[in-house]
Amino acid sequence: MSQKTLTEDTRSGAGEAQSASSNKRWWILAIVAVAQLMVVLDATIVNIALPSAQKDLGFSDGNRQWIVTAYALAFASLLLLGGRIADLFGRKTAFLAGVAGFAAASALGGAATSFEMLVTARALQGVAGALLAPAALSLLNTTFTDARERARAFSVYGAIAGAGGAVGLLLGGVLTDAFDWRWTLYVNVAIAFVAFAGGWVLLSNHRDAAGSKLDVPGTVLVAGGLFSLVYGFSNAETHDWSSPQTWGFLIAGGVLLAAFAWWQNRAAHPLLPLRILLDRNRGASFLAVLITGAGMFGVFLFLTYYLQLNLGFSPTKTGVAFLPMIGALMVMAQIGTTMLVPRLGPKVVIPLGFAIAMVGMAWLTGIGTTSSYATHVLPQLIVIGAGLGMVMPPAMQLATGGVAAEDAGVASATVNAMQQVGGSIGTALLNTLAASAATDYLAGKDASSKLVQAQATIESYTTAFWWSAGFFAAGTLIALVLYRRGVPQQEADAAPVVHM
Repeated sequence: MSQKTLTEDTRSGAGEAQSASSNKRWWILAIVAVAQLMVVLDATIVNIALPSAQKDLGFSDGNRQWIVTAYALAFASLLLLGGRIADLFGRKTAFLAGVAGFAAASALGGAATSFEMLVTARALQGVAGALLAPAALSLLNTTFTDARERARAFSVYGAIAGAGGAVGLLLGGVLTDAFDWRWTLYVNVAIAFVAFAGGWVLLSNHRDAAGSKLDVPGTVLVAGGLFSLVYGFSNAETHDWSSPQTWGFLIAGGVLLAAFAWWQNRAAHPLLPLRILLDRNRGASFLAVLITGAGMFGVFLFLTYYLQLNLGFSPTKTGVAFLPMIGALMVMAQIGTTMLVPRLGPKVVIPLGFAIAMVGMAWLTGIGTTSSYATHVLPQLIVIGAGLGMVMPPAMQLATGGVAAEDAGVASATVNAMQQVGGSIGTALLNTLAASAATDYLAGKDASSKLVQAQATIESYTTAFWWSAGFFAAGTLIALVLYRRGVPQQEADAAPVVHM
């Protein structure tokens, strides 16, 4: 055989191997996306089913919030620990354990015969999610190192993270209407089966931080701090800002997180190395994710109320009403990460996305008691979705880009923690402000009049939308100030090493 033939065969074999590796990466993306969708949609899928579950199990209105809060508390407080476990013991191990745990907890919740059993299952879902979510995001960070492929992968992942709440509302409505509230939990078992089987076959258990040790004091401090913050904001939502349980837990959360930051500067094996936070683009991206999480609840929560209570939409129809927003978000996620950021840089794209979302939110305040979905909701949702699609995926990509492989898990966990804490802050603030707006409107009016009551609810919704627009305005300014000029260089210089 000639030397030329040998060379051609070698090149051909290398090309086939590279193609096979590339195909495997995209299958990994599909599995990671399925798992992430399960985690994100579970933050909202149960909400629509709550009235049915409450009637079936007989728990009070006061206890109802714990079905949502138990998940949020466990998820937020253990995220950084989950991310570090993925770095220390391997992302495949963490991913599969998280998927299996989520499925088991979901099955337990679906079979719940009491309020206590359901709350326990939701908390266990949060624990499993805290292990699964950072492992999933860090898998993308270490699998996709080519700049162009990485942009496409994060456009998909970011779109799911941004639209998962709306997908949860749709799926929750369909399952509750067609079957039973228990299927909003049982559906996770089927999703988890697909994710587990794919992860078992496709992933390898690479351990980038195997030589490090777990930072136990840091873990205790940050878990306690995040728990206190989320609990404090949740308590403000259901009780009052003047309640000792509200401000007491918020103060405790702030103190514990300050102590955590102090300790991280001294620990031999820090849970969250401060080098991850001190990069300007990365720090700006963490803040962008937090602000987006806070502002998005103005859309999902109060628009759901408006569509169902004022326009008379069914749970399923309400979920379908959010689909145009999801479509716009997914289209702009692809354009933003693969075309705009590589050409214009985040200092232009992300503030522009926030500004577009702000305009859509402000436009949404035009709703009234006689408004229609087609003219007063649909165009605004498309604008909001387009704006958020330019923010969430690029911010998530930049928040984890350029991170050393041994820190990928904890950096990914920080992204998830920011989104969760942002959502908790947004829910508490917007609920409080909306309730105050309704009370102020009713002052001096005939509260027994249905027309007056309906207008009071509109006032509460529009107040929440204005504040959400304010969040996005703040995001515009923060992103404009903090992001560096130009195109991020670390994406183009990423090392061509793939861990699968």
